[in-house]
Amino acid sequence: MIPVFNPTLSFTDTITGLDWAVFIAVQVITVASVVYGHLRHRRLHKREDQAAGFLDLMLMGRQLTLPLFVATLVATWYGGIFGVTEIAFNYGIYNFITQGVFWYVAYLIFAFALVHRLRHYEAVTLPELVGRMFGPRSARLSAIFNFFNILPVAYAISIGLFLQVVLGGSLLAMMLLGMSFVVLYTLWGGFRAVVYSDVIQCVVMCSAVALVLAMSIHVLGGPAFLTAHLPPAHFSVTGGNSWGTTCVWGFVALATLVDPSFYQRCFAARTTRVARWGIVLSTVVWFGFDVCTTGGAMYARAVMPTADPKQAYLLYALQLLPPGLRGFMLAGIAATILSTLDAFLFIAGTTVAYDLVPQRWKGRIDLQRAGIVVAAIISIALGLVFNGSIRETWKTLGSYAAACLLLPMLVGYLFPGKIRDNQFVFASLLGVVGTTLWRVIPHAGVWEQVDALYIGAASTAVGLLLYAIIRPVRSAGNGCAAATAHADARFHRGP
Repeated sequence: MIPVFNPTLSFTDTITGLDWAVFIAVQVITVASVVYGHLRHRRLHKREDQAAGFLDLMLMGRQLTLPLFVATLVATWYGGIFGVTEIAFNYGIYNFITQGVFWYVAYLIFAFALVHRLRHYEAVTLPELVGRMFGPRSARLSAIFNFFNILPVAYAISIGLFLQVVLGGSLLAMMLLGMSFVVLYTLWGGFRAVVYSDVIQCVVMCSAVALVLAMSIHVLGGPAFLTAHLPPAHFSVTGGNSWGTTCVWGFVALATLVDPSFYQRCFAARTTRVARWGIVLSTVVWFGFDVCTTGGAMYARAVMPTADPKQAYLLYALQLLPPGLRGFMLAGIAATILSTLDAFLFIAGTTVAYDLVPQRWKGRIDLQRAGIVVAAIISIALGLVFNGSIRETWKTLGSYAAACLLLPMLVGYLFPGKIRDNQFVFASLLGVVGTTLWRVIPHAGVWEQVDALYIGAASTAVGLLLYAIIRPVRSAGNGCAAATAHADARFHRGP
């Protein structure tokens, strides 16, 4: 007999004192790891010079080992659990394809094609790497892209949705409450504190989603139950969406190749081998995580088809699990969100203090903290602009990164020195213009199927080609003028 699941059941009707005790215990352990990381950084900072102390604050002194690398990358990269479970609830295995398989390809490209290249630059941040590859103007522009790309808008929405289920209230109020808590402990810790907390959060989040899937199979049955209670489209690759819409996610996934959090952890890794195999092992963990979240959300759709897709997975899990395990699952959901939220805020603050300010202010801790606060405020504001939609947030912000930075960066890796500083800036800005215009200009018919990402990527490619064509002509003209001037000089001086 199938248990009865109520899509309107309130949080207080399911949670018990034991659940609260488990949830609070996990949060205490996480905070203790943050404190430990902070104190360890302070001890190291006292023994080292200022430059080494700053490097430890930003990159843990480039001493990130393989287990720590995997734990922090896995935890950091997967904060939008309400986004992926919403997609799986609505479209089934389409979520596993668009939020899983496409991304695995991008991860492995990063591991085997880029890691050994970027490690040679010994950069601290992605914009600094761009500056060493292309020039100072490219570095400044990429720092702006970097800041907006790393804004944790989707994760501000996620923590707001989580607290809405737990406490009630409006999404704005819950985003403000959750973000305030994260900002406070992110201001206090450094990258080392983020890494140590990620270890705890990685274990908890992976265990929690695995627990939900295992209990679903035990209580409701295996794949046969899902095929009997879900629409056929939930088992198709496109989930009823067009191929154009599906493939957009493939390009969004390639934004991983210009994602600041990936670069930060690779820069922090002890060796190139640690970075490469850390990404490979993380991909294996992500595969398991995606199977669990996709499967769990599909079970939620099967038994609660009228539930709110944004919160259905959490409500389903609360009614599925027994007391005690509910608290652990809640801690897992919170860990999934917080581990990404704090890491992204930290990188945003670093971008301000290290990449966006004038050279004489570079590396000031007070500016980094100010950057964290500014990033939090902007993230909440954009969360309201996107009306609480994590899916649209990912598509929009991810589109700009993939369309405007990806192609110039790949060309720079494959053909070092072939793209000039101004060429990078010109092409990237043309990509911004193309992407933005396509979003605001009305278009109908077959053009409605063309995503803004495609237009932006094409605009960036055109910018690279135009500059490559125009610049040699100008250079040739300048070369003739220089040759004429040199000949005139020789004529006046004599042989």
